[in-house]
Amino acid sequence: MILTMDVGNTNIKTALFDGKDMYKYWRMSTNINSTSDEYGVRLCSMFAHEGVPLEVVEGIVVSSVVPTINYTIDHMLQNYFGRTPLFVAPGVKTGINIKYENPRELGSDRIANAVAAFEEYGGPCIFIDFGTATTFGVVDREGAFLGGTICPGIKLSSEALVTGTAKLPRFELTRPERVIGRTTLSNLQSGMYYGYVGLVRNIVRKIRQELGEDAYVVATGGMALMIAEESKAIDKLDGLLTLKGLRLIYERNQEPAAPPRG
Repeated sequence: MILTMDVGNTNIKTALFDGKDMYKYWRMSTNINSTSDEYGVRLCSMFAHEGVPLEVVEGIVVSSVVPTINYTIDHMLQNYFGRTPLFVAPGVKTGINIKYENPRELGSDRIANAVAAFEEYGGPCIFIDFGTATTFGVVDREGAFLGGTICPGIKLSSEALVTGTAKLPRFELTRPERVIGRTTLSNLQSGMYYGYVGLVRNIVRKIRQELGEDAYVVATGGMALMIAEESKAIDKLDGLLTLKGLRLIYERNQEPAAPPRG
């Protein structure tokens, strides 16, 4: 089985794949102060809770947008699983043409999303990842990654709003019944929720205009479901998009089996 790991600014998502099928899925919080042993014990306890022996892991692939903990994650995986992980980085085979001016600037999670979006849904395709940042990416009919857009994530935006003001309270991110709020709390919820719905609709519309054709829209990430319910701009929710892309990248970097002799 292949262990995939997506290290984000807020959470680390991991999934164990048996071929193309996801076998198990776990999440844990990202903590730049955790040691390799702390990460290892947490991950091993998740395996043990599901009754999955560590020995089933035949290969590991990692996407990380938190470079300060890459050494820690690498060290943990080698110590606890006895495998050297493949980090998605420049030089790794992706199977897609990346038309970024400087591909080294592109986050490895966005590369994985592009790979999975084209493999699963074809092109042209717009993929949206609702994480700490909300990222939009585009692949064309041939599967080339064209670029995209990066916006503050909805949780990050709400935190900035309340920490940057003196009187506004913290609030739960939820879908309000009305746009016209009659309390400070409902005003905050309405502005954040419907403002973000409008942001998604408009960016998808503008991308389609630039492409000059319709494009399938797939979304992933923690806030995708809440936004998709109202925006009507999202065709498909795929919570495993990044991890599916990592599995594909791992497979594309394996040496083909040598032909039998004789």
